[in-house]
Amino acid sequence: MDLDPAEIRRHLRARRLGGRIDCVEETDSTNSDVAAEGRAGAAEGLVLIADAQRRGRGRLGRSWVSPAGRNLYCSVLLRPDLGAGDVPLLTLAAGVAVAEAVEAFSGTAGVMIKWPNDVLVGGRKVAGILTEMDGGGGRPVCVVVGIGVNLNSVAEDFPPEVRALATSIRMATGAPVDRSRFAAHLIGTLDARYEDLLRDGFSTILPAWSARDALRGRRVRVLVGGEVLAGIAGGLAVTGRLVLQTAHGVEEIVAGEVSVVDGYSSAAT
Repeated sequence: MDLDPAEIRRHLRARRLGGRIDCVEETDSTNSDVAAEGRAGAAEGLVLIADAQRRGRGRLGRSWVSPAGRNLYCSVLLRPDLGAGDVPLLTLAAGVAVAEAVEAFSGTAGVMIKWPNDVLVGGRKVAGILTEMDGGGGRPVCVVVGIGVNLNSVAEDFPPEVRALATSIRMATGAPVDRSRFAAHLIGTLDARYEDLLRDGFSTILPAWSARDALRGRRVRVLVGGEVLAGIAGGLAVTGRLVLQTAHGVEEIVAGEVSVVDGYSSAAT
């Protein structure tokens, strides 16, 4: 396993995160392990990275393909002074941090974010974020931010049904990615965006998100509960909600599953 905590620390530039970095060969889910550490009293900033996951998971109960020795599967323990209703903003801040790290290692400015938790290269998913909260009394006791980034996967690593939808940095650039160096850079960008959020709120992160918004101006459908809303995506509100221009007016979506009607090649006019 080429993931080395000492090597990650050597390249790490962070204030809050990475005081403890654990790397394991295999686990069921880094999010589950870090949540257990959080309940046991582990300090904020714990980072767990697995070489492989047996039961990696994404948003809405989906599985996350986690082949060994290829990519980055990590979870970070946070103890933010936020209300439970503001915890989704951590996913958005993490999305910007992941996009910035992918940009740095792919050498492209074409990295986009699909609300609320997917990072795309060339319209294909390269990374996903899963944020989970343990809380009480309306405030989180701890929050786990899980991040999966496809670094060195090849097409054959993905199930046939998602090969046209997924990519990796190596597939996009043709060059392998040093996982320890990428992990250090990602922890650093996440640390900076987390600090921004806690100090100044989401408004300071929103411009960086908007510059990478994969949905703005596109025709989309949003599944909210059992209802499908259709319209033109209008970016994000400062609350982190998705603004949707429908035939009946403007809606602000707190949570939902978004599909792009015409793909990413063109925006609505």
